[in-house]
Amino acid sequence: MKRILLALVGTVAGLAALLSFKTHSGLTGGAALPAASLPSSAPSSTSGGASAPSSSAPPKPGQSSAAKTIAGQAIQTRYGVVQVQIVVSGQKIQNASFLQLTADDPRSAEINSQAGPILLQQTLSAQSSQIDGVSGATYTSDGYLQSLQSALDQAGIK
Repeated sequence: MKRILLALVGTVAGLAALLSFKTHSGLTGGAALPAASLPSSAPSSTSGGASAPSSSAPPKPGQSSAAKTIAGQAIQTRYGVVQVQIVVSGQKIQNASFLQLTADDPRSAEINSQAGPILLQQTLSAQSSQIDGVSGATYTSDGYLQSLQSALDQAGIK
């Protein structure tokens, strides 16, 4: 009798724990992160190595150099695709955003949603690709750095 009661209590406790588990929705693209609107020339596929041609925004009155929007290479990482877009004016990075930040599983999506904003902020603070990356998001950080560096190379920023 005691065994049956113990098995029943264990089953109920396990079921309660299972039902209270919260799942995370997958991040497909930069939807949950700051992202600029896609330029019409941006690639729609997730093929690694593809890069979009840069496009220029119209110059503002009194501005010596026009702001340019440049897409970095789409980098296929072990857990998804990472592609960065930057807006530069002269040698200054005005903004950084994700064109693609996909995840192949819910855990990767959770990591990307936390690491993405940190990587973008580090880029704006450093004004280069010399950033620390995010601990625990090694693949995302490496893919981000590769895509960012390709965008900076296109912009002529070291």
